[in-house]
Amino acid sequence: FAGTNGQDHLTLVYGNEDLDGYLITGNAASIVSGRLAYTYGLEGPAISVDTACSSPLVALHLAAQALRNGECDLALAGGVSVMATPASFIDFSRQRGLAPDGRSKSFAAGADGTGWGEGVGLLLVERLSDAERNGHQILALMRGSAVNQDGQSSQLSAPNGPSQQRVIQQALANAGLSPADVDAVEAHGTGTTLGDPIEAQALIATYGQNRPTDQPLWLGSIKSNIGHTQMAAGIASVIKAVMAIRYGRLPATLHVDEPTPHVNWDAGAVKLLTEALDWPEADHPRRAGVSSFGISGTNAHVIIEQAPEAAEPEPVEVDGTLPWVISARGPDALRGQAQRLADRVTEDTSATDVAWSLLRTRSAFPHRAVVVGAGREELLAGLAELAAGRPHPSVVEGVAGSGGSLVWMFSGQGSQRPGMGKGLYDRFPAFAETFDEVCALLDPHLEHPLKAVVFDGQPDVLEHTTYAQAGLFALQVALARLLDSFGVRPEAVVGHSVGEITAAYVAGVFDLPDACRLLAARATLMGSLPVGGAMCTIAATAEEIAEALDPGVSIAALNSPASTVISGPADLVTQTGEAWAGRGRKTRMLKVSHAFYSGLMDPIIEPFTEAISELTYNTPKIPLISNLTGEPADETITTPDYWAQHIRQPVRFHPAITHLVGTGPRTFLEIGPAPVLATAAQHTLDETGQPDSVIAAVLHHQHDDIRALTQALAK
Repeated sequence: FAGTNGQDHLTLVYGNEDLDGYLITGNAASIVSGRLAYTYGLEGPAISVDTACSSPLVALHLAAQALRNGECDLALAGGVSVMATPASFIDFSRQRGLAPDGRSKSFAAGADGTGWGEGVGLLLVERLSDAERNGHQILALMRGSAVNQDGQSSQLSAPNGPSQQRVIQQALANAGLSPADVDAVEAHGTGTTLGDPIEAQALIATYGQNRPTDQPLWLGSIKSNIGHTQMAAGIASVIKAVMAIRYGRLPATLHVDEPTPHVNWDAGAVKLLTEALDWPEADHPRRAGVSSFGISGTNAHVIIEQAPEAAEPEPVEVDGTLPWVISARGPDALRGQAQRLADRVTEDTSATDVAWSLLRTRSAFPHRAVVVGAGREELLAGLAELAAGRPHPSVVEGVAGSGGSLVWMFSGQGSQRPGMGKGLYDRFPAFAETFDEVCALLDPHLEHPLKAVVFDGQPDVLEHTTYAQAGLFALQVALARLLDSFGVRPEAVVGHSVGEITAAYVAGVFDLPDACRLLAARATLMGSLPVGGAMCTIAATAEEIAEALDPGVSIAALNSPASTVISGPADLVTQTGEAWAGRGRKTRMLKVSHAFYSGLMDPIIEPFTEAISELTYNTPKIPLISNLTGEPADETITTPDYWAQHIRQPVRFHPAITHLVGTGPRTFLEIGPAPVLATAAQHTLDETGQPDSVIAAVLHHQHDDIRALTQALAK
């Protein structure tokens, strides 16, 4: 969100044939925000705002709205003013609006015009809850804001006092504050005999009323310090207010011989900051209002508040796996950093302290490595190999961002194992709370408590389709919540079989209670079917198999280019598998209690459709690649019929991965108990020729949960 105005450098470049191709993009105001987004790969709203001098505060107001509406997670808001020609000096001088000495004398008796300045300022804006969770330093809070328009004032370019009062009152109402809750105002304060008295009277009529006389509103303007920076003035004022709040010091407004006599200063408790003061003590956080008005008649007011005290958590010694994160601008520098770190670590050095400091106090450059280990000795061993340029199992190395956008893959039934996620449950509250929440929603539909079955139960109970599906869903939702707490979020999701229910929940198709109701109905109805049937994986394409498939056997899943699952009555599936084995194709009978995705599922289709008919379905908020089509889900995913067909139609996982990599490299993160989909996805990537794509799995059946998760996050 960028505040800007007309581009005066056009006169300097017009007619230059070498620049003809750049005249449009070099002079269109929209390119100010567009070029930033293009250069840094930013997505979400990109808006150039032109309301003259109020543009930056309007941009900040819009940025806050975008964050509240969930249109983005971070926003850049600012303003820029560059005087490429003397045009603004000449124009204002002719109007007798330019101070002869170039100094803006805000609210002073000797005010005699403005003095120009130029510059650029940017603010990074984030929701408070996100900033706290992400560990970002918070400089101040934006407590409230408002924007309005003068309407018909005395002249087009003349300020309107009542409108200025209204925008202040709107901002206070938006912030839930009274005038006495704000200590100071960083005013527009141009230093003109027309604008300053109107603004001062508006401040006196609002902030100056209903406050103790010994707690006046302190009034200042940065224009006396650096001049009128026009389309950057508002952001400069916000930065000044933030720094004043942080340092507890109110800077003086310069060049004031005495307060302007054109204002009745006795009409309210407002005082001009003619000298610097310590911020007055009060029973509330330090707060400052910031005003900005545009010659177009658009007014903006923002209220800035002192940031909450951020108690830096004391590092707690971690007994177990830790990451040491290293980054540099190039591969040689990365190895040098590893060697320097190794040289600094002694027997008395805490491995936890090093891990914490590397994460929280160091810059993150593109070339990165993560050394994973349980204790200082293992970490040092990996560090030595990294410094020497040798591969090591505990070291993950690469260039940030080279793997493309992140896709979460949710695995299906068959990947479950006893104790899956137990290590995460014991280590991470975000995982444990979510796992318990899901179990509480599913337990009323189950004979045995789900947590006991997953963590401590008999393997044969977890193998039962009812508990396998429920356990996988609980694990995957808890993993998704844990990853989100780390700031790891997907740009697309895909699920395999029951995993698509979790994918749909993450994409926003269901809320958690409805997702649990659908999962419970599916799992219990499938579990109620007579045991029987079989499934077999065959190293052949679906097209090959379909040519000679027995009518009683169904294709159940297209997992990779040359791996297809069939399902149906046990005798027919066995015969088909043996026939393909006889042709030299690799086959494997799956350990399942039922023939999923075959005609043996037909008896539960109708009762399942009825059971989920009252659920609330929503359009996915992020791309979800459908099992039924292998393409992005359309509106049919918001119908009970889709989820009924989901039980019966084949899982088109291979086409889904093919679709995802069709536009470029992707990073695939498998959310499940073991790297099952990762292998299938790798086969698809090998066929499609996407060597830059990255595949990782959150958990691994051969490693403890914490190490597997740390390795996956490192990758």
